[in-house]
Amino acid sequence: MPSFDIVSKVDMQEVDNAINQTVKEIAQRYDFKGSKCEVTLEKETVKILADDDFRLKAIVEILQAKFIKRNISPKALQYGKIEQASGSMVRQIVTLQVGISKEKAKEIGAVIKESKLKVQSQIQDDQIRVTGKNIDDLQDVIAMLKAKDLDIEMQFVNFRS
Repeated sequence: MPSFDIVSKVDMQEVDNAINQTVKEIAQRYDFKGSKCEVTLEKETVKILADDDFRLKAIVEILQAKFIKRNISPKALQYGKIEQASGSMVRQIVTLQVGISKEKAKEIGAVIKESKLKVQSQIQDDQIRVTGKNIDDLQDVIAMLKAKDLDIEMQFVNFRS
C-alpha cells in the first residue's frame, strides 16, 4: 500500500552555521561596536542576549536572514517573549520546532479528512503517516498541504509505492 510520512525537522548543522554567521556579522557591524550582544545555541533553542530592544530586533532580523540563506524556514522558529535580563540587557529565547506537536498533527489530520481523498492519516509520535491505494491521491495530499498555510515547516519523506 503506497504511503509517505509528514515530518518537521531542521538541519542542526545548518542552524549552527547560521548562528556562527550571525555572531560574525554582529562582531563586524558598526552599530554593535562596544555592545555585549550574544547569540548561543543550546540543544533546540537559540538564546539571544542584547543591550536593548533595538539591538535585539536587529539580531533577530540578521538571524532570520541567515536561516533563510541556509534553507531553514522561518516557520521552524518559535519566538518567546522578550524579557529583562541582568543590568539593562534584554533576552529572547527562540525555539526550533523539531517534530510535529499532537495539536498540529490533529489539525493536519483534519485537513486531510476534509479533502475527501481516499487516504488515511495516522499520527506516529512526532510524525504523520499517510496511506492510500492510489499514488495520485497521495500526491494530491502533498500538493494540498503545501498550498495550505499551517504555520509549520513540513517535509514529505519515505514515499513508498
